Amino acid sequence: MSSSVSHAAENQTISGVFILLGFTYLNKLQILLFLVLLVAYLLTLMGNLIIILLIKLNPSLHTPMYFFLVNLSVSEMCCTTCVTPQLLVHLLVEEKTISLAGCAAQLNVFDITGLAACCLLAAMAYDRYVAICHPLHYTTIMSGRVCELLACTSWLISISVATVEVTWLFSLPLCGSNRIPHFFCYNESLQKMLCTDSWKNVIFGLTVLVLFVMSPFLLIVLSYVRIISTILKLPSAEGRRKAFSTCSSHLTVVTLLYGTGLLSYLKPASNSTPESDLLIFLMHTAVTPMMNPIIYTLRNKEVKVAFRNTVGKVFFSHSW
Repeated sequence: MSSSVSHAAENQTISGVFILLGFTYLNKLQILLFLVLLVAYLLTLMGNLIIILLIKLNPSLHTPMYFFLVNLSVSEMCCTTCVTPQLLVHLLVEEKTISLAGCAAQLNVFDITGLAACCLLAAMAYDRYVAICHPLHYTTIMSGRVCELLACTSWLISISVATVEVTWLFSLPLCGSNRIPHFFCYNESLQKMLCTDSWKNVIFGLTVLVLFVMSPFLLIVLSYVRIISTILKLPSAEGRRKAFSTCSSHLTVVTLLYGTGLLSYLKPASNSTPESDLLIFLMHTAVTPMMNPIIYTLRNKEVKVAFRNTVGKVFFSHSW
């Protein structure tokens, strides 16, 4: 009798809400995690907004690289906002639930921002490639129209692909327990709940990973192979240093984003534990978006000069 009841529970279609288990295993330490994540979230919003305002207010930063950086900052803010506020609430309450529609919306925004970030980083790598390898044709190749086209294409592809993937996933019946062993609606966890064979969904997900995550990464690698080859041919050490410095911030962000992202998706099953998986995704959704504006502020001379000039103007006009 008990086996038939459990079998029926496993085949029960999920139609109401999900329970996000997340960091329940931390017990009282959830309060400490709440405080840490709250500070990280506020720093993320403030840092990215400062970057956007600096670029908007300083004509010296009205270049393709910073145009893409604005788009990347918007992507990072949306990524962390679709996950972190709800996580903060769940760390304080007993009932850690999310509706079916809320789960679909969260996963959709998360996928859109992730794909957009990959495409935008590839566009930024192409910009650095043109600036260093074809400097005489830079203004012609990287015109305002071309930059807008690259940015719009990045967002349109990301929105289209993510929406199709999420709509397809949630059009399929979900069975069994409504408990998700994560702090947000994660694609892999939902695929395990599918009542039917999910091989088509898995193949579609792998196709998206190859075409829209790994392909931009390959373009970034190829761009930097050409960039490094060109820089090494420069006659002066000062010229090589300056050329490398223009790429350092972008390379650091690429390493951070792809490092945490690929680690979360391509981790060996033998070394994977639920706790380590949660920490990796926490890095990807909370720490990486906070680090990007810090990297571009501390490692970029143009942004630091623009920041000093803007702050100086504000204080001068106020005192005047």
